[in-house]
Amino acid sequence: MTSQTLREARKYEEVFEKTIKKGERPEFHLSPRTGWMNDPNGFSWYKGQYHMFYQYYPYESKWGPMHWGHAVSGDLLHWEYRPAALAPDEFYDMEGCFSGSAIELPDGRQMLMYTGVSKEHKHYSTQGEELQTQCIAIGDGMDYEKYEHNPVLDAKDLPEGCSRADFRDPKIWRKKDGTYCCIIGNRPADGSGQILLYTSEDGFQWEYKNILVSNFNRFGKMWECPDLFELDGKWVLLTSPQDMLPERFEYHNGNGTLCLIGDFDEDAGVFQEMHNQSVDYGIDFYAPQTVLTPDGRRVMIGWMQNWDSCGIRSHEEPWFGQMSLPRELSIKNNRLYQKPLKELDAMRCNKVEYTGVTVAETVWLDGIKGRRMDMLLTIRQGDPQDLYQKFAVRFAQNERYHTSLSFRPRESILKIDRKFSGSRRASIHQRRSLVNTLDGELKLRIILDRFSVEVFVNDGEQVLSATMYTDQDADRVSFFADGTAKIDVVKYDLA
Repeated sequence: MTSQTLREARKYEEVFEKTIKKGERPEFHLSPRTGWMNDPNGFSWYKGQYHMFYQYYPYESKWGPMHWGHAVSGDLLHWEYRPAALAPDEFYDMEGCFSGSAIELPDGRQMLMYTGVSKEHKHYSTQGEELQTQCIAIGDGMDYEKYEHNPVLDAKDLPEGCSRADFRDPKIWRKKDGTYCCIIGNRPADGSGQILLYTSEDGFQWEYKNILVSNFNRFGKMWECPDLFELDGKWVLLTSPQDMLPERFEYHNGNGTLCLIGDFDEDAGVFQEMHNQSVDYGIDFYAPQTVLTPDGRRVMIGWMQNWDSCGIRSHEEPWFGQMSLPRELSIKNNRLYQKPLKELDAMRCNKVEYTGVTVAETVWLDGIKGRRMDMLLTIRQGDPQDLYQKFAVRFAQNERYHTSLSFRPRESILKIDRKFSGSRRASIHQRRSLVNTLDGELKLRIILDRFSVEVFVNDGEQVLSATMYTDQDADRVSFFADGTAKIDVVKYDLA
């Protein structure tokens, strides 16, 4: 039975969605139906469609008591909104329905597993201590009913000394033998992060198995939004650490993304780390989730935003937050590679191509412009006797604004910079990444969708993502070199 809280949210979003015109939101990146969006939730394939739920506050374009928004898609690029799936309407989730995952049960129903947030008030405190527990809702792809025995995991299911307030974001999957596993982010007594593993025979009754992996204060503090899957003969654990310290150009300050590649002993329930890396080297990417497509591809989508720069867009705007482009994952040379979803190619039109263009100062090329575009750019040394000092491409550009990518081949540093994009806040506007290059050659695929850019480096070896809210009439592209460079450019509009 639908609660009054959920009915009100559904009525509100249905009305206020109509106030947002099509051209005022991204074309092929999922954004909230109205109001606020953060983490992707319940990313799954169910009844012939992809389902994406998301952390959602429909009433304002800022974080509030978390609901679950809901959208479906046939190709992960064109989305249709469905009514909000969950609202904070029970004693165990009154402070919010936090992140979680989804799975299809053997009887054809869809199970959502999420973190319920409540507060435990004590007689000497008016604030109350936050409690996070794991809860279940069962539905048919449209409507979901919370399980009568929620929560299914709470403080009594935690190892000794573990935080009850940092126990969240369950990722559930079913093993080949039909039993269930779920991993959950948690904070142990040392204040660091860890991932806990739980098992179940039926998906409803859960038991603690053990600690899957411990942070030991290496990568930030609390580990959020874990995901574990097999890929190209390895096991991959994705998680999003809070409060990271930078490590050269691999990890940056604040909330980040972490990929651990290794081996997983399913019987013992232990993950053995072999390699680590960042997932995204740009400004805006967090809390990714993956899905296995019907044709066997592992596809990842993250929240295309940074908690430390949410003020870059006014709360007066009708929506805030968007998901990243869906990315196909693979492992090469013990690294996670990401490529844009192949379905994006079907949206390409109006091809413009240039080969061997010499760039010595600022160059503009006819037909190379737009805010919904897919541009392949290869940069090479122009003078065999003298390597260029710097190369830059500027986009979302007019006389006043631009966002740029700049490359210094002698240091192998690629920088994304949006400080001239029209932001009126002194938030995070730059990130630098160490990239692989030989004799100044670099391959970039730059994808724009009105309010964002995603840069795929060297066929997916690295990705840099950023949002930008520059006026849409700023659509020019220019190229610049300090020294002499040569470029090949292939540009498509995306429609």
